[in-house]
Amino acid sequence: MIWKNLNDKVTVVLITIIIGLGLPSLALGQQSYFSDLKETFEDGSIFMADFYHQTVDSYTQDTVASDGRIWVGGQKYRVEAGNKSVVVDGETSMVYDEDRNRVIISKYEPEDDDFAPSRILNGVDSTFTVQTQEKRGDQIYILLSSDDPFAIYQEVEIFLSNGLVPKKIKAVDPADNVITTTFSEGEFMKPEEEMFTLSYPESAEKVDMRN
Repeated sequence: MIWKNLNDKVTVVLITIIIGLGLPSLALGQQSYFSDLKETFEDGSIFMADFYHQTVDSYTQDTVASDGRIWVGGQKYRVEAGNKSVVVDGETSMVYDEDRNRVIISKYEPEDDDFAPSRILNGVDSTFTVQTQEKRGDQIYILLSSDDPFAIYQEVEIFLSNGLVPKKIKAVDPADNVITTTFSEGEFMKPEEEMFTLSYPESAEKVDMRN
């Protein structure tokens, strides 16, 4: 998929900030932080933050890191990392590579995107179960796990502020690689007209794959 051109598939981890929103059941009598977070997205709010992303290989212990900025909505997302930018507006996927001065445009197929917010919100990742969701001091801690060998991750830890603003995500994939994304200056905001518009110079080569 086009958005995988981003270094280290950073979008995969960023979208997990709402990986649990479609989970069907929570313990009775327990504060439903997922429901509150889901409602925030369903109301149309956009989560924007700077991020630092790190993957540690379980075998070699090699570490790959990247940073940038993200915007995530219910059916849209935008990622700027290094010299690449990705915008998905729900209908079209656009990737701009500054190094090559090239824009690739393709029709967005959410059914082919395992990490599409709309699919996750609708419960695609129902193989995950909520093991823990509780307040820990000045933050909220949520632990998700899956016994499905084909799941994206086997375990996901989500750390939120008391205001339900994502602060950190730590995930373990089936190969036991550890992927950690830390967010700073994160906030929810109202959508703006240009928020999911990709900017690129007129001189950029345009490759339209929709035809």
